[in-house]
Amino acid sequence: MMKSWVRDLDVRERKTMFACFAGWALDAMDVQIYSFVIPTLLVVWHLTKAQAGLIGTAALVVSALGGVISGALCDRFGRVRVLQFTIVFYAVFTGLCGFAQNFQQLIVLRACEGFGFGGEWAAGSVLICEVIRDKFRGRAGGIVQGGWAVGWGCAAIIYTIVFSIVPEAMAWRVMFWIGLLPALLVVYLRRHIQEPEIFQKKVETRKEPVGAHFLTLFKPPYLFTTVLVSLMITGAQGATYILNIWVPTYLRVERGMSVVNTGGIMFITIAGAWIGYTLGGYSADYLGRKATLLIFGILSVVMVCAYTMLPLTKNQLLPVGFVMGIIAYGIFSPMGPYLSEMFPTKIRGTGQGFCYSFGRGIGAFFPALIGIYSMKWRLGIAIPLFFGIATAIMIAALIMLPETKGRKLATAFGEETGEQAQAATHR
Repeated sequence: MMKSWVRDLDVRERKTMFACFAGWALDAMDVQIYSFVIPTLLVVWHLTKAQAGLIGTAALVVSALGGVISGALCDRFGRVRVLQFTIVFYAVFTGLCGFAQNFQQLIVLRACEGFGFGGEWAAGSVLICEVIRDKFRGRAGGIVQGGWAVGWGCAAIIYTIVFSIVPEAMAWRVMFWIGLLPALLVVYLRRHIQEPEIFQKKVETRKEPVGAHFLTLFKPPYLFTTVLVSLMITGAQGATYILNIWVPTYLRVERGMSVVNTGGIMFITIAGAWIGYTLGGYSADYLGRKATLLIFGILSVVMVCAYTMLPLTKNQLLPVGFVMGIIAYGIFSPMGPYLSEMFPTKIRGTGQGFCYSFGRGIGAFFPALIGIYSMKWRLGIAIPLFFGIATAIMIAALIMLPETKGRKLATAFGEETGEQAQAATHR
């Protein structure tokens, strides 16, 4: 089934989907490295859980700034150009994290890394949604989002290998140094990826600067959409970041798992996430963006509670974690298409970048709350509690938003470009 619709994509669509998939994968690898080295830093540097949570939160908060700025810049200078810059930026600062000597240095370097990976999502998400036709947009978004699971899985594999052969006091540094590799992707982008036609057409016919004024997002008719989408993303991001940052530590510290067992259990969860991303993409095209988000959101709370609150054995954690990965992470597949369908081309990057980044920045405080409250509560209590609160925020905002399934970017906001005619030739 997947091969059938992928064959219907033209060369440009396939190349762009591959590039964005690779960008997501390498982004995830660099971001998730930190979650695997937290237990080591707790011992080697004598960090508290609160400090570990603050390092994670710092990167996520600054990533919000990166997303807002990159979203606005890609409306002015182009999606591909900004994407290239952000990939190099986060790769360099990930590598530099390996040279940090103390808590203060690491939190600054991780914050700089966050600026880059926040910007990468803003530019890449707009790029893929503008290039892929509306009837395939959800599925393509799911495939691209699946790159996150692949990168996360690579981080888990690298963690298991590196920590098995390198002394722990040095292994965490090696993990960060490997994070320099994503910079190589820019070579492919420069050779094979072009700006979307809908963006190029807007540049050619514009009567005003392409980077529309930022305040446009906070005026009718976009204000209500901006507020609700930002709240929806806040809840979704807060919930997911709790799992990303704290589950490996929960397994190591609270469940007493070894490095190998933790890596193995996380890899199964990540495999579930990859299936979830694909399933979420198909569901977004068939059931709709809103229905998919609601169903996955409710079920994810059930699965996280089961994973952390039931007295599961190691063997039982594997299937439960696998299903949790499918449900909890598949929720992100509709996000890119959904947000891209909320704003016109002239402010699509600005709107999408701001809403997603605002949600990422505020949602980033949830991992810090886990770190603070785990000083008096078990992680097995703090994780499901705050995950449930975050998901409730997402669902409350989502209920008031419209369905956008099938919305054509070239005509939905009264924009006339050559894209509509080009798309018709593929049907």
